[in-house]
Amino acid sequence: MSTLTDINIDNASSKEIQQSNTNSSNQAVFNLEEIQKILPHRYPFALVDRIIEYVPGKLAVGIKNVTFNEPYFQGHFPGRPIMPGVMIVEAMAQVGGIVLTQLPDDMDGNLFVFAGIDKVRFRRQVVPGDQLVITTELLSIKRRRFGKMQAKALVDGQLVTGGELMFSLVD
Repeated sequence: MSTLTDINIDNASSKEIQQSNTNSSNQAVFNLEEIQKILPHRYPFALVDRIIEYVPGKLAVGIKNVTFNEPYFQGHFPGRPIMPGVMIVEAMAQVGGIVLTQLPDDMDGNLFVFAGIDKVRFRRQVVPGDQLVITTELLSIKRRRFGKMQAKALVDGQLVTGGELMFSLVD
């Protein structure tokens, strides 16, 4: 099992945020401070700057602003910075974590971990100055322990990366 990301489900704080941000179309917008109340990730692995669209338990669209100051650019690659594909996938998984935080109340306090990827393809390089627009959609939850999501990342409307992400509940 990969340990690329851990997603802590904290329904109490995420529901508070949802209630304060929900508009008439059942969407919410989460800023950085609100995301930090939901996801446990911190620098240098906090890779979601904002959620711009949200449907509880179904879909989230997030933003990752890619800057030259990202620590991985020091070695990937000197003189020609390219965002590592694994970091793009991690950002997609974190946006997926926003969706998973809205699972039913009896899941409160549980931890989901990023368990796998399928059918992921990298179609374009991501460089400093790009803005990733990441969409994750919940496909299924099995036995209340395993989740599967469809994810994609775009820059300037062009597909950069897409594929399926799997998550597993840790007791």
